[in-house]
Amino acid sequence: MKDIMKKTLIIIGLLIGFTGFQMQAQQKLSLKDAIQLGLENNFQIKISDQNVEKARTNNDWGTVGKYPSISLGINLNNRYTNAKNMTTPGTRDKNFITSLVPNVNVRWTLFDGFGINITKNKLELLEKFSEGNASIVVENTIQAIILAYYKVQLEQEKLNVLESLKGISKDRFSYVEQKKEFGSSVTYDVLQAKNAYLSDSASYLLQQLNLKNARLNLNLLLGEKETVQYQLTESLQVINTKYELADLMDKLMANNKSLKNQYINQTILKKEIDFQKSNLYPSVSLNSGFNYYNSRTKVPNVDAVFSNSYDFYANVSLSFNLFDGGRTKRAIQLAKIDERIGELGIEEMQLQLKNVLYNMYDLYNIRKQLFEVAQANLESAKLNLEISKEKFKAGAINSFNYRDIQLLYLNTAISQYESMYNLLDTHTELTRLTGGIIAPQ
Repeated sequence: MKDIMKKTLIIIGLLIGFTGFQMQAQQKLSLKDAIQLGLENNFQIKISDQNVEKARTNNDWGTVGKYPSISLGINLNNRYTNAKNMTTPGTRDKNFITSLVPNVNVRWTLFDGFGINITKNKLELLEKFSEGNASIVVENTIQAIILAYYKVQLEQEKLNVLESLKGISKDRFSYVEQKKEFGSSVTYDVLQAKNAYLSDSASYLLQQLNLKNARLNLNLLLGEKETVQYQLTESLQVINTKYELADLMDKLMANNKSLKNQYINQTILKKEIDFQKSNLYPSVSLNSGFNYYNSRTKVPNVDAVFSNSYDFYANVSLSFNLFDGGRTKRAIQLAKIDERIGELGIEEMQLQLKNVLYNMYDLYNIRKQLFEVAQANLESAKLNLEISKEKFKAGAINSFNYRDIQLLYLNTAISQYESMYNLLDTHTELTRLTGGIIAPQ
């Protein structure tokens, strides 16, 4: 048993040595600074920002065809003719013609059944939709940073508890060893105390590894290298906010980012119906330009002949879709179906979010009570541990009873900190659901 415990301690120590951070001066980091750093460095936020920039760039009148298109071109034509002369037998007509034709052309859609305006409105909505997606990413990132920040503090508190328990076990081991020297304790008691101390030491080392992993996860969210270490300045908070379900429900329906984005998407679907209906209207377009002809004709034994001419044209065309096999009608029907699907999606999302809110609200109130119970249990367990320490030294309780009380204190202390973290987790989720992590616009 002793050899196994020693080997376990050696292996855990090596693991921590290989996976530990490179030691460097720690920089203080508040929760506010952590959120700011994460918003600046988080990769998902950077990606969402680029998507917003794409949508913003695409939202332009030039994209939808409001402005005319102007093209400038030039054609160089060369033609050689060698034909039989029908009037003079035995002879052939030969000539070489070179022509240079620069041209300018203007195409402009004057009216397309309001399709241009409708498309521009859709692009504006798509930009808002992209911004909404970015807000959701920011919201989720902030929530993840908050929980990761306090997760580090939770693991640190657990480490402190284990360190305290390890110290108590060490004192007990030393005390039993001293009693053995004076003949008032047997080897069995010493081995029990030693195994308890080794077990607590192993738990302490494993908890150090858990703490390092929590720090790594926080660094990942902050976009920092794994070697960077921060000294977190804010400890686990006791959340005691009193929520009213009706107030939470109102905020959910008004401020939830996912729901608001779904409303924007629904408006886009409605615009698609209008866009398809625009194909029922006639379209008017203008096509105008300028051509300049400059040619050179060369006949053998005759001087080259040059000529030039130019022309302007301005044509207006009107087209009306009389029949297309029902394609436009089907497109309108499909757009209406998509709109209805979108409405059903909103109703489903609202129902799901309400159910989540109900569950989170109940869970929050339960976790408040659990925290209060855990807090009371910790006070009792701490007092019991202090009393038991004196009783053990006085011989009123044996080593098994004392060890049970130690483990009870450990479990109660860890449970108290976990209940505090769970309460904070539920509070953060309620805040996110009701749009409170990012202030409503």
